[in-house]
Parts: sequence; structure tokens; C-alpha cells
Amino acid sequence: MVTARAAATFEPVGRSAAAARGFVRDTLLGWGLPEVVDDAVVLVSELVTNAVVHAGTAAEVSCEREPESLRIGVTDRHPERGLPSFAHVPTSSDRYADPDGEGGRGLLMCAALSSTWGVEYSAGRKTVWFRLPLPAQQPGTRYALPSLPGGELPDAESPVRVGVVQLTESGLVQSWNADAQALFQHPAEQVLGRPWAELTDWPAGGPSLADTLRLARWEGTFAVRRADGRHLDVYGLQVRVRDTHGTPSTVCLLVREADQGLLRSPGTALDKPAAVEPLDLLVGPAIPDDLGELLQGIVERARDLLDADAAYLMLTSEDDTEFEVRAATGLPSAGRRLAPIPVESGAGRFDSARMPAVHEDLSVRPTAAPLLIGSGLRSLITVPLKVEGRLTGSLGVAASAPGRFDNEDALRLQFAADRIALALESARLAELERLRRGSLSFLVEASDLLAGTLEHEQTLALMAQMAVPTLSSWCAVYTTGDQGAAADLAFVLHEDEDRIDPLRALLDKTPAPDTDRAAGANFWTAPADTARASGQADSPELAGLLGETVVLPLAARNRVIGLLVLGVGTGQRLRQEILELAEDLSRRAALALDNARLYSERTATSQAFQRALLPPELPKIPGVEVEVFYQAAGEGNEVGGDFYDIFPIREGTYGFAIGDVCGTGPEAASVTGLARNSLRLLAREGLDAPQVLTRLNAAILDEGPRSRFLTLLYGELTPQEDGSTALSLVCAGHPLPLRLRTDGQVDQAASPQPLLGVMDELELTAEQLVLLPGEVLLCVTDGVTERREGLRMLGDDGLAQVLTGCTGLTAGAVATRVQRAVERFAPEPPSDDMAILTLRVPTQRTR
Repeated sequence: MVTARAAATFEPVGRSAAAARGFVRDTLLGWGLPEVVDDAVVLVSELVTNAVVHAGTAAEVSCEREPESLRIGVTDRHPERGLPSFAHVPTSSDRYADPDGEGGRGLLMCAALSSTWGVEYSAGRKTVWFRLPLPAQQPGTRYALPSLPGGELPDAESPVRVGVVQLTESGLVQSWNADAQALFQHPAEQVLGRPWAELTDWPAGGPSLADTLRLARWEGTFAVRRADGRHLDVYGLQVRVRDTHGTPSTVCLLVREADQGLLRSPGTALDKPAAVEPLDLLVGPAIPDDLGELLQGIVERARDLLDADAAYLMLTSEDDTEFEVRAATGLPSAGRRLAPIPVESGAGRFDSARMPAVHEDLSVRPTAAPLLIGSGLRSLITVPLKVEGRLTGSLGVAASAPGRFDNEDALRLQFAADRIALALESARLAELERLRRGSLSFLVEASDLLAGTLEHEQTLALMAQMAVPTLSSWCAVYTTGDQGAAADLAFVLHEDEDRIDPLRALLDKTPAPDTDRAAGANFWTAPADTARASGQADSPELAGLLGETVVLPLAARNRVIGLLVLGVGTGQRLRQEILELAEDLSRRAALALDNARLYSERTATSQAFQRALLPPELPKIPGVEVEVFYQAAGEGNEVGGDFYDIFPIREGTYGFAIGDVCGTGPEAASVTGLARNSLRLLAREGLDAPQVLTRLNAAILDEGPRSRFLTLLYGELTPQEDGSTALSLVCAGHPLPLRLRTDGQVDQAASPQPLLGVMDELELTAEQLVLLPGEVLLCVTDGVTERREGLRMLGDDGLAQVLTGCTGLTAGAVATRVQRAVERFAPEPPSDDMAILTLRVPTQRTR
């Protein structure tokens, strides 16, 4: 026969085993079965771990109380492991040679600790169950007080009536016995379903009715409203129970206040207040924006209200397996930054963080409170913080003197902890939500910044600037060359600029971290070890500099390309959420750093190739000033569709060319190379200008699908004895050259002819021109004439107007003025390749 039942389901996540342990522990303690708690928790922990880790499904834990035993079952949905075919303890240990094999360690422990156990299969389900015998309840005396004279016995009116009222979880009257009806004159049908708060007059200044109904047990005095409107003072004993379906309710035993001796717990003085004097640990708003400020205020108030010397408050981690000290007062700084403490660190049920405890003298057993070791504190109260049965934290108050606290202090502190637990959990969840939102914003901003640059050095600096001070006090970035090579220190940053140089000097002396570290954050003590070994640990430069330090590998495209080191000051720790955020940052930073490396390598390769396409140093032509300005569109390209060249053809005669291949970038650059090299070769073969361009046109067409049309201005110049220069020009589809005369007049120096790379048959003619001393020939590509701002375009007329103002300037000054006019025409940078070639005959010929 099942007398009580409780069940819960746990998702297949890492913290499920801890949650299942807490569920079973709280359930059995609520049923008054502390004797079997430890064995049950151990077995459930193993079986739930097996279900969620190995079977990979949710685990359902059921607890059933029977008259003489406790039955607990763990069910998973899709078993993946075989189970042994026996239901008794085997006689041969050979069948369990591998405790993690098919039998499983959990089944071994079931066989060892339980009276009976077994495995049940059904469609898609497997249940492992076990029974633990309950200790026999011996008949006879359970508690006794010494005999007393009749005059000292508690008074009671006759007949004694004990009202029994059962309340639902929400505080509604669920049952109402005959004595309750006789005491309060309310028939059952009039009160069933009504809120208990409407029938009671609860005393002010103490805990609220709602607070007491959530306690496991409470007793005290209050008043109940009778049907005639009068109040009847009663003494009540409230006990919180759970039915066979796991639904909690509260049973209230009520007698007249004069009959309180019937219900009052032994040892409670008659003149003692019925309710424990509460502690108010919250000052100000229950959920401030700063959780740390709220927690610090609570520990300081708890210390002061209990006249103690120190206090601390710990909150559980997100997986409920560890405590983290979040606030403390009166403790050494080292204790305040202690490493996380496992929730289940106690050796027995009396050390469990899930139950209140009073330690009268810690010097007898200092390991009971690791946080206080070496602090000189000897008395300690610890109480749990729970929300809906789940452990969320622990509050401790300590004093230097032994025996400082008693059970009443613990009860007051526990009651106060129960009142603030929900507010603290709400504040903690609000902080986590703020951190998550802040983390998302931080990562979005980091991604944008890292994506905005392809410069290697700038990427290193951005990584460090994003980490400091948001994630850590200081940061160092190491980079690696070949896979497996030692890392080199590349960048160091500290939130205090005066400490950057001492930190870099220390890291230069410290061997670099290994590049084969596991993924995630790895703790690194080498800088502190180096400081101690060199005797500089306590020097002013390094004082307070080195606390917890972690190394995160920068891995991208299946290789480690560097290391990100984060550190905080002495006595500080990097919180888990900060480490998780740092891991996200390191992944993004690693990809950005690798992209910058690849971009640098490809740019260097492209530039080396493209520099070969540019003409060598311009020849010095007697009697002619030559100036060239060239600017290619696109990042990483030094040459594109536009090109120029000046070269000697034969003694006294030079060839010059300026052209524009359709498009920009590497594809256009390949046709540029073909055109420039072909021009030199054909011109030196003795062909005139039309013949040179005709042969070049055929070569371009021979490229087939890779060919691109080409506009080209090609000419040959020969300085004359009279100081002038004779030119022979062919303008094949190119912007016409402009001639600037000495009087400022500008005219076109050639006429348009067909462009190259389109038609097989071309009829080209050479046009003759003589440049007199002081005159300028300006040749440009369409990147100059087609410069735009909105609907406006510089055009041929605009260029001619610019050239008009260049009278008397040298060839270099003319090119510079044209280039500046193009840039200033629009605020945006030029989007097309641009080439400017100027030829000027000086007024006095240079020999």
C-alpha cells in the first residue's frame, strides 16, 4: 500500500543529477525519513546520471512511501545499453569486472545498498527501481517529560476541542472538522473553498500568514473570526504535508489559547513569544539594479542583527553544483575569493548545505567551513536559501567566540533567509538577463569592429581593447607562425597605462604558453611563478598585478594561430560567465585575425605580381618634361584597367601610351600586361603607330573569351633641334588629348578613331603634331573625365577649364593640379582607375 507519492521529470542536461538529488532529499526529509536520505540520494544520482548521459533522454524519478519500505524508480525513454539478466547479488565478481560496462555502477550500488531492486521494460521505456527498508518504529515512549505536581500542569478547558483545518497550496480551506465548527461556529459548507486569510486575524509586526504557510512547521497564537463576528484567540500548530500525488497542503491543529499546553512543543516557555522574532535583512528596494550591492547589504545587516563578527552569502552556479561567494564582510580578502565550493561537499547529512546548521566550535572540525579556515572565526550558523524547494544559495554568520549561537538564532536566520530567497533569486535572474543581453551586445559590437578591418596589427589591438576592461584587468595576445611553432608576444594592454611596460617586461621573461592547449579557458600560473622566481612578486611595479590568469587558444580553420591571455589583479577571480564570454570573443577574434593574415598574404602576392606590370623608371627625354600620376581603383591593387608607358624606340625617338582596359582589377591587369609588352615589342620592330595598334588589336582578339576591349592613345615623339617636339598620334577610342598653348588656349590634339579589341579590320591613321616651347600635351583616362558627383560630371569641358589655369606650370605641376581637381570634384573617393600623363616642352631646351 502506497501512503505517499512524489514524482518529477528531469531533462537530459548536465545539472539534472544535482536537481534529482535535491528533489529526493527534500521529499524524504518532508516525509520525515532522514535515516534513508543518504542511501537514496546516492543511488538516484547514479541512476539519473546513467539515464541522461548514456541513454540521452529525460529521466523520471518517482518516490513511493510504503508502510515498511521506500520504493524509488528512475525511468528513461529509449534504453541504449543492455542490462544484466539477474535480480540478485551475483556470487562472482567476474560479471562486474568493468563497473562502467553493461551492468553499470548504478546497478552495483543498487545491489549493495537496497533490500530489493530490479529492471522493468515496456514499450520505449526502461525503469530501474530499488527498495530501502524503513527503520522500525518501536512501540512505546517516543518523548517524555518528568512528572510534575498537579498545580504546574498546563491548564485546559473541558471539554477540550481540537479543530483540524486543512489548507490548499493557495491557502483555501480544504477540510473542516466538527471541533472546528464547534470552536468557530462556522458550518463546513460555509467555509470550504474560502481563503483562510478571510477567517483569521493575523498579528501585525511578525511574519505574514502567507510566509508561515510555506514553512514546514510553525506554531503560535493568532485569532480566528467566529460566525458571530467575535474573535477567538487560538494556539495553532501548522504542518506542511504532501499527498500521494505530490501536491502540498498545510494541516492546522487549533485549540483555545488557554489550551495551548496540548500543542506547544516541549521546552517552549509559556512566557516566550509564540512566533520567532524575525530578522529584516532587506533594506531599500528588493531588486536593485546592482545585485552585488543588494547582497553586500544583506550580509552586513545579518552580521549586525546577530551581533556577529563576519557574514557571507553564496549563490549556486547555473547547474546547481557549486557555490560561489558573492558577498562577504569581516572575512580576509583571500577567503572572499575562494574557489567555487561544491554544493554536496559535506561528509554527512548534518554538513549538508540544504539544511540549517549551528557549529559551536570550528576549531574542533575546521573542514566543516572551508571558507573560514585560518580566519580565527569559531562559531558559525549556516542556513540554506531555497525557492520552491530548489537550493539557490547559503547564508552564513560567524563569530570569533565559540558557542556564540544557539538554535533560536539559527531559526531566526532561517526564517529571514526564507523571506529574502525569492527576492534574491529574482535579482539574480535579472542580473543574468542583463549579462546575457550585455554579452550579446558586446559580441555584436566586437564582430562589427573585427569585421571592419583587415589589418593584422589593428586586429591585435582591437582584440585587446575589447577585452580590457570589460572582461579582465589586462590582456596579452600571442601569435604563432607555422603549426606547432612557439608563440610570440604580439600585444599587451592593461587598464592602467602605467602598468603596461612592467607587465610586458614580465611576460617577455615568462615562457610563452603552449599552443597545443585544450579548447576553452585554461588556467596559467607561469607569470606569477616567474615573478616569484625573480624576486619581483612584491615589487611596486608588480604589486597587485597578478591574480587569476587564463589562456584561450585562438583557433581558426583547424589550426591554432595564437593565444589570448586574460588576467585580473591579486585576489580576484574571473567569473564563469566572463570566461564563457571570453571564449566567444576568442573564436570571433581568431577568425578575424586569420582573415587579416590571409588578406595580408594575398595582398602582398597581388602587389608583387602587379608591380611587374607597371613600367620601370620613366626615361629622361632631352627637351621634354614628362610627369605621370596613376591611381588604381580597388583595395590591394596597384594597377588595374588604366595603364601608361613611356619607352625608347630608337635613338632620338620615344614611344608613349596611355590606355584603359574594360573593367578593373586583376582581370583588367592581365590585358594591361599584354598591351604594354606588345606595344614595346611592335614599336621596336620598326612599325609605325597605325601598324603597331593594328597588330595589338589582333593580339587582343586572339585571347578569345578572355579578351577585353581597349581604348588607347599611342604616340611617338621626337625632340627637334629648334626646341620643339614632333609627335605622331593615334587615338583609338580614347579620351582625346588636350594641348595647352602658351597663351592659355586649350584645343584637342587628335581626332577619335575606333577602339581596339572589337573589330578584326581597323583603318587607323597617324596624326602629326608639333609642340612648341612652353606648350603642354595632357593625356588622361576616362577616370578623370567621367568623375561624378550626383548628376554632375567633370567631362572634357571641365578638364579643359582646369588645364587653362595651368599656363606656365611645369609638367609635374600640371599633373598635380589636374589630380587635385578630380579629387575635389566630389566628396567621395574616385571609384575608377585614373591615369594622367603630361608632356611639356620647356621654353629653354636642356642639352
